[in-house]
Amino acid sequence: MKRWLLAAAAVLFQLALGAVYSWSVFSKALQAKASDFDLTKAEAALPFSVTIGMIFLGTFIGGRIQDVRGPRPVALAGGVLYSLGILLAGFAADHSRLWLLILGYGVIAGFGLGLGYIVPIAMLQKWFPDKRGLITGIAVGGFGFGAVVTSPVAQRLVESNPAVPTRAFLTLGVAYLVMTLVGAFFFRNPPADYQVAATGRIAASGREYTQGEALRTPQWYLLAAILCLNVTAGIALISVISSAATSIAGYTAAAAATLTGVMGLFNGAGRIFWGWISERTGRMFAFAGMLGLQGICFLLLGHASQVAVFAILSAVVYLCYGGGFGTMPATAGDFFGLRNAGGIYGLMIVAWSVGGIVGPLLAAALISGDNYTTAFTVIGIIALVALVLPLVTRPPKAERVVTAQEAL
Repeated sequence: MKRWLLAAAAVLFQLALGAVYSWSVFSKALQAKASDFDLTKAEAALPFSVTIGMIFLGTFIGGRIQDVRGPRPVALAGGVLYSLGILLAGFAADHSRLWLLILGYGVIAGFGLGLGYIVPIAMLQKWFPDKRGLITGIAVGGFGFGAVVTSPVAQRLVESNPAVPTRAFLTLGVAYLVMTLVGAFFFRNPPADYQVAATGRIAASGREYTQGEALRTPQWYLLAAILCLNVTAGIALISVISSAATSIAGYTAAAAATLTGVMGLFNGAGRIFWGWISERTGRMFAFAGMLGLQGICFLLLGHASQVAVFAILSAVVYLCYGGGFGTMPATAGDFFGLRNAGGIYGLMIVAWSVGGIVGPLLAAALISGDNYTTAFTVIGIIALVALVLPLVTRPPKAERVVTAQEAL
């Protein structure tokens, strides 16, 4: 039961970190004429963009430290930095304090988020070697559901003070601090002699790689490319789903906003679903399924003029997008071992950043007015071509140790 208690603590911790994706609530409020900020769209996007940029730096450093020092001190540091950054953003009172909002929400909270995000993922794989896919799916699923849980609360807080919507960060920052501290308190690695037999169709290398050794294998780059392409496809739709729903399927503005919120549930559920599926089908078969389904859905989306059809196709894309985050940490653990999982997967998060930039830019460049067909067709073809990668990717072969007698 101890390891399931740890899983519950990890979900609580990740719910607080995932709340950062409720930024759209604040972005809209900060652009409103009723606020003392009255930001442009570009200005309102800056704090969140900086946050995403800082996540990779945090995961890279946090992963390396937690492999040496253990999960609890890194998680505590990440939770405190993240919460303090949110609290600091709450003191930005008008347009002249935009820099404070960027510093707090973007730089400090973003770095703390990355520092903490990688910890439960690496830790739980060590406690659940028999359920790596499912448990990492649950851990990052908590992150995916964070915005779903937080957005309505944030909306109410913003509505209570529309002139200074950032005041909501003061309440939220305290809540995040409590959640991350309580969650991190339970974090610990299993004892050295801890063993649980792994089951399912999982191929593993059978060796513990250091970060440097992993980077010298082609498999690390293949896995990073798979994650990057999966993110590129999914986030391309996420970046335009509201306007695409209106233009393609005739959604009203209110219905498109509701659709956007509901899709967040599929993002979170996909992390758990595909992590669980990968235990039974094998990791690479699961990734082939994610990319293949996204490819087919994108080819159809540009022609999905019916409300229900558009929603179903979008839900499948969101499931597959979330599934990449739920399955890749376990895949990296299978390929490179668990001892240095934090540092190895933490560095792989760069694929998330690259995909997060390329996907929206590609979609924006190919969309012409209200015509999304070309953009979605190109993205669908990219996803289908990317199917080749999981089909050719296999765990690195463990090097055979030559005995002294054989050497003679």
